[in-house]
Amino acid sequence: MRPCLKISLAAILLLPPMLLQTVWGAGAPRPGVDWPQFRGVRASGVDDRHPAPTTWDMATRKGVLWKTPVPGLGHGSPVVWGDAVYVATAISGRKDADLKVGLYGNIDPVKDDTPHEWRVYALDKKTGAVRWQSTAHTGVPVIKRHTKATHANSTLATDGERIVAFFGSEGLHAFDMAGKPLWKKDLGVLDAGYYQVPEAQWSTGSSPILHDGVVVVQADVQKGSFLAAFDARDGRELWRQTRDDIPTWGTPTLHEVGGRAQLLVNGMRHVGAYDFRTGSVIWKLSGGGDIPVPTPVASDGIIYVTNAHGTMAPVYAIRETATGDISLKEGESANDAVVWSYPRGGGYMSTPLAYRGVLYVVTYNGILTAYDSRTGERKFTQRLADGTSAFTSSPVAADGKVYLASEDGRVFVLKAGPSFEPLATNDMTESTLATPALSEGMMIWRTQHHVLAVGGQPERSR
Repeated sequence: MRPCLKISLAAILLLPPMLLQTVWGAGAPRPGVDWPQFRGVRASGVDDRHPAPTTWDMATRKGVLWKTPVPGLGHGSPVVWGDAVYVATAISGRKDADLKVGLYGNIDPVKDDTPHEWRVYALDKKTGAVRWQSTAHTGVPVIKRHTKATHANSTLATDGERIVAFFGSEGLHAFDMAGKPLWKKDLGVLDAGYYQVPEAQWSTGSSPILHDGVVVVQADVQKGSFLAAFDARDGRELWRQTRDDIPTWGTPTLHEVGGRAQLLVNGMRHVGAYDFRTGSVIWKLSGGGDIPVPTPVASDGIIYVTNAHGTMAPVYAIRETATGDISLKEGESANDAVVWSYPRGGGYMSTPLAYRGVLYVVTYNGILTAYDSRTGERKFTQRLADGTSAFTSSPVAADGKVYLASEDGRVFVLKAGPSFEPLATNDMTESTLATPALSEGMMIWRTQHHVLAVGGQPERSR
């Protein structure tokens, strides 16, 4: 039986390694070492256990530990367990897979009906050497993708016993840690295109999460949206909750309140929390942008949700103890459950970052706003990249620094705090849309053609 401890995530991140298993339970991820899903442990995007790099140079390889090419296209972030890094990719039958990044508004999908191969790769964390690769599926994609998307947008999830990959209409797949396929689940046709223009197919983007032997998938699509839980051992469906919402691309966040595990989800009609064990609704809030992408973030008793498209671009700070329908009435910015909110200023693609009392929200065109996370007071607003690049990667933080990557491959490093203090800008030399992983002082990035690690002293170059 797991001990019943009331302890904040920030405190857990500072515990010595020998106590982590006591707090998290057997087989649980070790903060500072494992980065098991999108944005790491509980989607915090934070690792304060190790020093973190400020500068590196891709041309001279200064500060670069390794750089490994990965074929195909994939925007799923790297995940880490122990001494291995895992990523997914989709390899087109075309030599030019046609990925278009930057600030533009074209909604047309890519026309590519060649056979694709969906793979999972395992890399050595110290050297970048490929340990194994495993094919999950081959065939012509059922649903087209956006010109900025891939057919492997979703980040993998792992618990140290298995690796779970979600490829939308190509299914939910599980592998053991050596790459052996364990099971696969056909979830049907999942069309997460623009709800106002159904022919604009964009592929899925929500990532699976894996907790306590259960896989959770959020599939908000054109028809038949749902949130569902599956047994990680065999893929057996445990429960399914129908969702009345439009297509979304956000990943659920697991958050515990009073010992009860909740699933936090983004949406336009239904931002909310569900019971992890049963799928029952705990609270609900309506009123969001009509293409919800960012993942909810929980920190120090408050849940932060943002999105931006259409008529709304809200930022919400919600008490973790909320229940029932907490939607704001017209003209309201707060109520018993909503601590503070803004109707405009939300982020479109990037998940927000809550770190050391500040909430960081970056917009699609690179406007970064910092809020006092408790009160909502705006601390600063600053444009990054001079408005010349889009921002899809989500910010992360380590060692008192905040990292934000633009799609054109510039990584902006800031001193964490209520004022804007830039420390460095690093050029990745390739398009960068995935969010990095943090592990034992290393930053592991996925660019358009490579997975690479920076920080510390180089082991060797590949």
